[in-house]
Amino acid sequence: MTTAASVQKDLAAFARLNRVSDYLRFFKAGPGEYGEGDEFIGVRVPDSREVAKSHKDLPLAEIQKLLDSKIHEERFVGLAILVARFKKAQHPKSADLKLQKELFDFYLKNLYAQRVNNWDLIDSTAPYLGYFLLGKPGTTKLLNSLAESESLWERRAAVMFTFAFIREFELEATLKLCKKLLNDEHDLMHKACGWMLRELGKQDLGALREFLDANVTKMPRTMLRYAIEKMSERERKEWLKR
Repeated sequence: MTTAASVQKDLAAFARLNRVSDYLRFFKAGPGEYGEGDEFIGVRVPDSREVAKSHKDLPLAEIQKLLDSKIHEERFVGLAILVARFKKAQHPKSADLKLQKELFDFYLKNLYAQRVNNWDLIDSTAPYLGYFLLGKPGTTKLLNSLAESESLWERRAAVMFTFAFIREFELEATLKLCKKLLNDEHDLMHKACGWMLRELGKQDLGALREFLDANVTKMPRTMLRYAIEKMSERERKEWLKR
């Protein structure tokens, strides 16, 4: 049986200590920064994903050991295995709603425990696990609760969960959360909301324009720039002037 220890051993084979200082800067892991305390061993994302693929049958108890690790890449691999398993449980020919719920609840528990605690860990998981929330009772309550959290990562997860909704042409949750978070103080939330608004605009440009028309004067500049990124240069300039 594959174990967390075997994952750690395989990851260590790809470790490059000369990359660690760059990773610490990139993921803002210095004193007082949002990723403070995170530890790295210098494994590239493609290599981490290869390790995850080779341990796709890792039991949840062993995934938990990876998520309990202080090492960022180990948590990343644990989450990559979790997402792959969730996608498999979604497959039309083998859909398993009970397993989907188990995996989602497991993820949420670790999100609350601050083990899913950097933007890459959120962005590589929440957009896929968000499918579990589609059409479920209590979804609005959960998203609002996360969006109101003091935890930056819970707030970001709330917005990123709605990427799944956007793909299914369900846009209301994204619009409501982005409006709710207009005054969020963190740049990572400005980027997340702007990104989701941009994706929403690909599905319904009119809905994006309506949101911008009502909120452009209150939006952080970064959120606005992300939201209008795919518009024509002329229209981008018009929104920025406002």
